[in-house]
Amino acid sequence: MSSIVAQSHYIFGLRTGVINNLCYFDEQTVIFPCGNNCVRYNIDQRWQRFIPGTEKSQGMLALAISTNRRYLAVSERGEKGTITVFDLQHEQSRKRKVLSGGDVSVLEFVCMAFSPDSKYLIGQAGAPDWTLFYWMWEKQKVMASVRTTGPTNPISQVSFNPQDNTQVCVSGSGVFKLFRYTEGVLKQSNILKTESQNILCHAWLSEERILAGTETGRLLAFESGDLRWEMSVTSRPAAPERDRQLDGRKPEGSEAEGSAAQVRAPRVTAITAYSKGFVCSAGPGTVCLFEKTEEKDNYRKTREIKIPVDPCSNEPSQAAQQEIVTLCVSPSEETLVTSTDKGQLYCITLSSAEMSKGEEAHFEFLSHSFHSNSITGLSTCIRKPLVATCSLDHSVRVWNFDTNVLELYKEFQEEAYSVSLHPSGLFILVGFSDKLRLMNLLIDDVRSFKEFTVRGCRECAFSYGGHMFAAVNGNVIHIYSTTTFENLMNLKGHNGKVRSVVWSADDSRLVSCGMDGAVYEWNTLNSKRESESVLKSCSYTGVAISSDGKSIFAVGTDRTLKEIQDCQILREVAADDVAYTSIAVSRSGRVLFAGTAIGTVRAIKYPLSIQKDWIEYQAHAGAVTKMVITFDDQFLLTVSEDGCLLVWKIIDKEGRGLKRDKDVTYAEEILITKSDLEEKNQVMLELKTRVEELKMENEYQLRLKDMNHNEKIKELSEKFMQQMESLKTKYQVLNTEKEKQELAHQASMGELVEKHFKEQQDLESTGNQKLMLEYQKYQELQLKCQRMQEGHDGQLQALEETREQALQDITLFYQAQLQEKTHLLSHCQDESRQQVREFDETKKQMEEDWDREVHNIRIKYERKLREEKEVSLRLKGETGVMKKKFSSLQREIDERNMEIDKLRVELQKLQGFIKALEKDIMDLKKESKERDETIQDKEKRIYDLKKKNQELEKFKFVLDYKIKELKKQIEPRENDIKEMKEQILEMEGELDRFHKKNTQLELNTAELKLKLKATDKEMHKEMQRVKDLEAFVRRFKSDLHNCVGFMQEPKQLKDGIRELYDRYVQQSDVVDIVGVDADIQREYSRQREHLEKNVASLKRKLAKDSEVHRTQKVKIMKENVSLIKEINELRQELRLVRAQVHDYESQAGVNKRKQSSSDLKVLASVRTQGAGQVARLNFEEEAERIIELQRREIQRLRLEIQSQGQIHSLQTSSSTTRLPTLTA
Repeated sequence: MSSIVAQSHYIFGLRTGVINNLCYFDEQTVIFPCGNNCVRYNIDQRWQRFIPGTEKSQGMLALAISTNRRYLAVSERGEKGTITVFDLQHEQSRKRKVLSGGDVSVLEFVCMAFSPDSKYLIGQAGAPDWTLFYWMWEKQKVMASVRTTGPTNPISQVSFNPQDNTQVCVSGSGVFKLFRYTEGVLKQSNILKTESQNILCHAWLSEERILAGTETGRLLAFESGDLRWEMSVTSRPAAPERDRQLDGRKPEGSEAEGSAAQVRAPRVTAITAYSKGFVCSAGPGTVCLFEKTEEKDNYRKTREIKIPVDPCSNEPSQAAQQEIVTLCVSPSEETLVTSTDKGQLYCITLSSAEMSKGEEAHFEFLSHSFHSNSITGLSTCIRKPLVATCSLDHSVRVWNFDTNVLELYKEFQEEAYSVSLHPSGLFILVGFSDKLRLMNLLIDDVRSFKEFTVRGCRECAFSYGGHMFAAVNGNVIHIYSTTTFENLMNLKGHNGKVRSVVWSADDSRLVSCGMDGAVYEWNTLNSKRESESVLKSCSYTGVAISSDGKSIFAVGTDRTLKEIQDCQILREVAADDVAYTSIAVSRSGRVLFAGTAIGTVRAIKYPLSIQKDWIEYQAHAGAVTKMVITFDDQFLLTVSEDGCLLVWKIIDKEGRGLKRDKDVTYAEEILITKSDLEEKNQVMLELKTRVEELKMENEYQLRLKDMNHNEKIKELSEKFMQQMESLKTKYQVLNTEKEKQELAHQASMGELVEKHFKEQQDLESTGNQKLMLEYQKYQELQLKCQRMQEGHDGQLQALEETREQALQDITLFYQAQLQEKTHLLSHCQDESRQQVREFDETKKQMEEDWDREVHNIRIKYERKLREEKEVSLRLKGETGVMKKKFSSLQREIDERNMEIDKLRVELQKLQGFIKALEKDIMDLKKESKERDETIQDKEKRIYDLKKKNQELEKFKFVLDYKIKELKKQIEPRENDIKEMKEQILEMEGELDRFHKKNTQLELNTAELKLKLKATDKEMHKEMQRVKDLEAFVRRFKSDLHNCVGFMQEPKQLKDGIRELYDRYVQQSDVVDIVGVDADIQREYSRQREHLEKNVASLKRKLAKDSEVHRTQKVKIMKENVSLIKEINELRQELRLVRAQVHDYESQAGVNKRKQSSSDLKVLASVRTQGAGQVARLNFEEEAERIIELQRREIQRLRLEIQSQGQIHSLQTSSSTTRLPTLTA
């Protein structure tokens, strides 16, 4: 069995309290919030698509649509404020990104806006910080943030400059600031004091100009962040005042005018700009159109559009007092839509508003009139696809869930608490605060015809047969007859207010639940209570009964769903910290639907399971007050405190609707009173007579028009003849002019060709001379390059010879020095081995220093090499300049050729002009022919009209004949009336048969009462049996107490126990005990075998695990041994290094105490016993000095060789490259 799901199908309502809650997606589609969803509504085709809100959302705060109308941003309040961006071009409006304040904790984002290129998004956080965030939203990256205001000045709107992504405008109470995004920071770019103004909205009129609306009805125009002019929304700006404001001075008396306007002037709550000007609200129910005039920076009010009065309301003018919340213009600027604080949507076509300048323009409903307050009642019928709702806004509305339209709507003086539709769909029962009214659903009205004195009726319900209805008054349920209006019975038993009542399918039982925690099942035939379930800790809010009538489902404040059967709670399913408020059961019995206090709807699979087996849907923004399933199980209807009615399609997971037991065909009958019918017939007769009169008038007008047309034709024919003669003369004149122009053009063309030929020859000669000069310069430069190359080659050879000589001298010098050093070392080896080690150590360090210095010198000379390369590149650049000069000369030649081509093109244009003139002459000839043809067509049309006139006279004769025939057809209608009367008699016979069936049912009830008496007798027998068993137990207790008294006398105790056994124990009981003991023994042995098997398997696992652990331990031990060896080796190396360091430090101390000698000879060390002074030759320092000098010299020579080699390579490369040969 496939599980059943609910799919959002259609929704009626608008969510108020959301900033910018209406926007255009395309020319036919608008987006607005409803419940906990955003709805895409197609105005022409009337379909809806849903964008669901996020889970655990505490409410939407604002909407924003991107400039390219692809992305929608939704601000929601939750544990932290978030902004969700949806892709509207995706079929399911896929969620793209979720933005938050990052590290900054933000509770909510009150308003937001997209940048002109839709890549950036700004969001204004709410109190207490009022931080403005600037996102690159696709990367979820906060580019910058800034605090815009203090805690006492709330922000009302933020927006981007329509031409600049980096400029942002922020307005609010005493706040008007412009920010610019530069270097990762939002910086304020204007300084303006507006503490006295509460700015409610603003709009960008251009790249520099912003228009803002205030709470006192003033329009403020800002340009580049400064106030330029202001005006009242109800009047034009004064010229001197505007000039003074442009000068930057405050106008005199403006404070007094502002205080007076604050009392009278309407609030400007919404502004939007369009190509011709702007649209703004002007107080309750009024919108003004302003258009730009020819004067600079001036706007003129062209139109006022008002919300019309509501004829269905008890106060028709109340609708016109609604506050405008949002204004939006369609992309093609054809339609203006608006939303109000009462949750209504209106629209108007701007073209009609501009055309009807003599009349007052009014808005129309965008779709339907919606509820503006919490919906308290919901009901459906069987014979029609209707659903009725009532609300605290004093209205009752009847909707059609098949065609998704509002059928009927009426507003009353009192609040409506409950509603119920008769199964036939022709009557409605509404519970008001003062009375309960039964009303007719007429063709265009809801009219009361019976009132009942039931005050504050919070629940009412028709039975499935429609012959009875139940009404709740406090804790009493009244049952009335629908036909006689008698009070059949009063059901009393609840101690608290009754919150829900529901009838069984056969109308024989009524189930009710109340705030006292009781669920009662009543018999509606004898007004007795058949079953009850009381739970004092729970206040029930909703109850439902299964189609078979066996199970009752109840929900309440204890956050559980209970299934009750036979006065017992059979199952109880927790709701996860959410209270259920209402419940509905499908007639197929496969699924339950429950509404929660947070506005979600859950589809719970039936039979109920202990696990949480449900699917949760985001539905409403408030608690679900009522929900009901249609009779054919195709739709689920839910209403909420947010004033929205949501229609769900019940389908399986494969997308198919549920199978119907019968194909339901809805009735099309309607109610209408006799007086209304007579009025409509009278209106039809009047309209018929009016049609006949109009026909006569039209015929007369047609005759007059024919006469006028004949006269006009004559006049036109005369005019055409005159024009043709004038055109012929013009044609002859044009021919002569044409011949003259041809001769002149031929002469001028000859002169131009000669001039161009001469100029071309001059340009070629000058160009050749310049090319020769450039070629000579190029050869001279090439010779210079060759000479420089030869000079560099000579220098390289000289440097190589000097280098070889220097190397030979250095080698000889070092050989002599080495001999001397070896002699000195042989003497020093005798002194101590310690000095030899020190010398080796110093030698190593010196080699390392030498390597370092070599590396540094290499870096220096590499730098020099780079500089030489740059010089060579410079030379190449100069050659490039020469090439550019050559190319510029070539370009000049090309330009001259282009000028020649242009002159040729002009020549072709002149020829084309001549051809065009020839074509005009031909066209004139064609026009003369066409006008001849039109004259002939007009004559034909006159002939056709005469024929039509004859046919109309024939048609009139036929209509007269048909009227006579229709009079003859009235007689068969009277026969039909007789047949209908006979059908009425047959229906009365059926009514008699129904009475007989009622008597049969009464007999059946009598039989059931007899059965009830028999069951009572059986119950008394069982009670007597229980009493006998209790007496038996008391006797056994007393005898047992007597036996306990013989505890010290074993024989008497044994005898007493035997007597007890013989008296109270029967043989059948012993056999049962023995059987039970044998079963226990078998179970014990089975459990023991199972445990022994488990122990054996665990021992085997333990042995395997111990073997694995042992191998791992051996492996770890081996690794530890190898690591210990490595540690010991490292310690030995550390000791050696420390010893070497110590030796080096001691040698350094000895060197400090040495004395230097100037002749570089070895001194003998003489130690005296008293001072211990050592005098020896300091040959190490001298050797270091000499080696250092030699190193420097070698490095210098190497660098010179490298530089000479690079120069040589550059010269060879430059000599090999040749410039391209010049071609004449």
